[in-house]
Amino acid sequence: MATPPKIALIGLGSIGISFAALHIQYTDAQLAAFDPRPDLQAHLESILPLYLGENSKVTVSELLSTGRLRIASSVEDACEGATIVQEQGPENLEFKQKTLISIEASAHPDAHLWSSTSGIPVSAQAANMKNKTRLLVVHPFNPPHILPLIEISPGPETAPERVQFAKSFFEKLGSGHRPVVVRKEVPGFVGNRLAFALLREAVSLVNEGVVDDVSDIDAVMEASLGPRWAIQGPFKSYAMGGGTGGLGAFLKNLSGSIQTIWDDQSRQPPNILDKDGKPAGWVDSLVKKTDVTYGLPTPAVIEDRDAKLRRVLEARKDTQ
Repeated sequence: MATPPKIALIGLGSIGISFAALHIQYTDAQLAAFDPRPDLQAHLESILPLYLGENSKVTVSELLSTGRLRIASSVEDACEGATIVQEQGPENLEFKQKTLISIEASAHPDAHLWSSTSGIPVSAQAANMKNKTRLLVVHPFNPPHILPLIEISPGPETAPERVQFAKSFFEKLGSGHRPVVVRKEVPGFVGNRLAFALLREAVSLVNEGVVDDVSDIDAVMEASLGPRWAIQGPFKSYAMGGGTGGLGAFLKNLSGSIQTIWDDQSRQPPNILDKDGKPAGWVDSLVKKTDVTYGLPTPAVIEDRDAKLRRVLEARKDTQ
């Protein structure tokens, strides 16, 4: 039998804990977790059960007592003996570069090094590394223990076998994850380029008073594009929109409307930060509107979201 992998998780925010839940549920890996927060164990005991779900047969205490999960004292401690090191630190290039130097110095030369980031390319993260062939981005959609997408984005010097290993790892999990290899470095990879384009339009429509409230934008999405995109991506969807003529007919029939909308959307987007690096005025206004409408996420909200996501994905299996 193959030796169980040893996985070091560096950074235990929402993505790191979600990855921990994924590995606990679908692998026999031994996990070492490090985060500089002083209450890491209490944090794990509070949040990880939410991610494992009510049907989980193990508790955090059992995971710790059996050695399946270990709380590490440092990056170096977490990396000791690891075959895979996953970094999920803040979305900050300087932080990631510094952390990756420590990981490279501590991890075994054959260990696979994965970074989770919303948009920072490998070439920038690996700038100060001695061996740039080992690093690649493994970008999930939150929460990765439920949502199937894994974007694998190598840098220009990443070894092809490292890419293939990561792709095979997620394909073989048995969790239904769908790894997609991004063949060219672009900010945001693929998923966030699509998601943030939609976010930009959503912000614009609220700020310009096209709708009254953020809940109207969400209602439009939840009552139309959301259900459709759960079973069909944009190309498959709009190919059907063209009837028997497919995507060609759709683009021909709606060319005028599509071009008018695209031209209108090409305006300069609003700045999120002002010249002093502080949130722009519209940011505070939009955040307040959203907080008033929905409140802040609580454990109960997280559980409700995850339960609904699981039901959507279960229903989607009938369409595949």
